[in-house]
Amino acid sequence: MRICYIAVAKSTHTQRWARYFANKGHEVHLISLGRVESDHIENVKLHLLKKIGFLPRVALPLNVVLILFQIKRLIHRISPDILHAHYITSHGMAGALSGFHPFVVSAWGSDVLVEPKKSKIYKWQAKYALKAADLIHCDAEHIKKPLMELGAEPQKINLIYFGVDTQKFRPKEKEISIEKELNLCGSPTVISLRTLRPLYDVTSLITSIPMVLEKIPQAKFVIAGKGSQEEELKELVKSLGVSNSVRFVGQISNEDLPNYLASSDIYVSTSLSDAGLSSCTAEAMACGLPVIITNFADNRKWVEDGINGFIVPLKDPKTLAEKIIYLLENEGVRLKFGRINRKIIEERNNYYKEMEKMENIYRQLVQRYK
Repeated sequence: MRICYIAVAKSTHTQRWARYFANKGHEVHLISLGRVESDHIENVKLHLLKKIGFLPRVALPLNVVLILFQIKRLIHRISPDILHAHYITSHGMAGALSGFHPFVVSAWGSDVLVEPKKSKIYKWQAKYALKAADLIHCDAEHIKKPLMELGAEPQKINLIYFGVDTQKFRPKEKEISIEKELNLCGSPTVISLRTLRPLYDVTSLITSIPMVLEKIPQAKFVIAGKGSQEEELKELVKSLGVSNSVRFVGQISNEDLPNYLASSDIYVSTSLSDAGLSSCTAEAMACGLPVIITNFADNRKWVEDGINGFIVPLKDPKTLAEKIIYLLENEGVRLKFGRINRKIIEERNNYYKEMEKMENIYRQLVQRYK
């Protein structure tokens, strides 16, 4: 098949989708705004859209028109068998306006749960894209109802998980080079991989650290990611007097991530919202880590409290600290939770199995339109 994606090229999710189908022998094209660090994705034809720089705010619609014109022209030139846009209110809208069929759109979370509630324009964009789509993809059960409230036809909605590369993310020995670089010195280590923005509430994790250190003073906390709260969170660490126990490591590449997870003992996610099980939580589970995650959305479908991890209330540093302490003090429980998590991801959230399902759906759509 000739598959054309409209998506953010620098996104790990986008790259994994595109690479899978390219590696299966399909001809894959990716339309994206801006540049990516490597300027290419292996075996994928990348089409970078251009916009006019230094426009005053009132003239920004000119860029929108220019981008839409480029997308429509590229789709005509590529002449794909299938068009798939990721993120409903932006790329989904662009794909819908192209008029191409068969057209698939993927919901990523905020494009359904947050943006349509913020603005009538976003809501209209979501409705327009969903109406035009021949198939709507989501990766969480709880996304289906909001999609239908935006006008999606139930029979068009398909649940396919983004999936974890279980060959890449797997249990392994601790990475000595990372332990030395971060001066972890064999200390029990807690890792967070969420973006440093209010939505992911890393503030609650940092606030829990002094309580953990009272019981386990040798514990270390690795905080990855970038975001608008980075400086604020670093100041919070200083004000709490826990700088010696915290390592801000910035954005970790997907290639290096398995080694960071292998060098950690517990994974924590304090997010206030996600579409489904977040990719980094699933990757931590695939690496055999016990997880402590917040109580919302589909999280309880993946983590059974006290069986393979812990579910904690939103914005509750005290309960979070208690669960971290318990796991750090009970190695046997940590290892047991980790083994169960690995099995869950292998059976229910395997990247290769999920992408194979999507490949079959593509074929059915293409055949229908032929």
